Amino acid sequence: METISFPARRPAEHFAVGAVAAVGFNHRGRVAESNNDLCAALLAIASHDLRQPLQVIIGAHDILAKTLKSGVEKVQLARVDDAASKLSDKLDQLVDALRLFEPASGGRQQTIRLGPVFEQIEAEFAEPAQLKGIRLRFIPTRVAVSSNAVLLRGILCNLIRNAIDYTPRGGCVLVAARRRGTAVQLEIRDNGVGISSTELADVFKPFHRVDTTRADGLGLGLFIVQCAAGFLGHRIEVHSVLGRGSRFVVATNAAPSRAP
Repeated sequence: METISFPARRPAEHFAVGAVAAVGFNHRGRVAESNNDLCAALLAIASHDLRQPLQVIIGAHDILAKTLKSGVEKVQLARVDDAASKLSDKLDQLVDALRLFEPASGGRQQTIRLGPVFEQIEAEFAEPAQLKGIRLRFIPTRVAVSSNAVLLRGILCNLIRNAIDYTPRGGCVLVAARRRGTAVQLEIRDNGVGISSTELADVFKPFHRVDTTRADGLGLGLFIVQCAAGFLGHRIEVHSVLGRGSRFVVATNAAPSRAP
């Protein structure tokens, strides 16, 4: 089994330096002052400009909902409504991400219960997994971690999306959280195509794609994962066997126990 680890605290030993610096983060995993305003502005532009076409979609949906009578058409319209709702939620998350750039945020570490997060993500990816004929399984958990809700969700969604994309029909994707002392390991396993040893160190590079024959995707998912993990101080590990699957591990700190 080929394995590679990306510790967030010592990026000079790994590719993480290039990836993190490329989007405005310094070697300590915090937003570089010189790029702070640019990153915040880009997020604000994306959040603002995407609102208008979303409102057009919602308005058109409301009009069609009053006129369509066919059962099949109503089913498709319900899918549009669900997609628009998810897009609205993503835009709200962009607004939350903007707050990460406030000087007093300090990364906004907070206590996050993984159980509800798992349930939300499972509902989001249930249909894509089913359409591809893949079994998506989340192990229920009561563990809580110290992280940021927006970034942690983004990390998990990108890893799960990749696992589904690179797992053939009939395969399985497993998501679990394991307590290891004061740490919590979030694991995303699949029995898909795997990653060769020659490519393992490059999977977090921007625009790098394991399967270059795929027309969809830009090769930025794992790049985003590495940058977000570096910002939060989370460690990323990759274990893979070509032709047998991969295991991505996000190592976080367990949330402090509440006093009785």
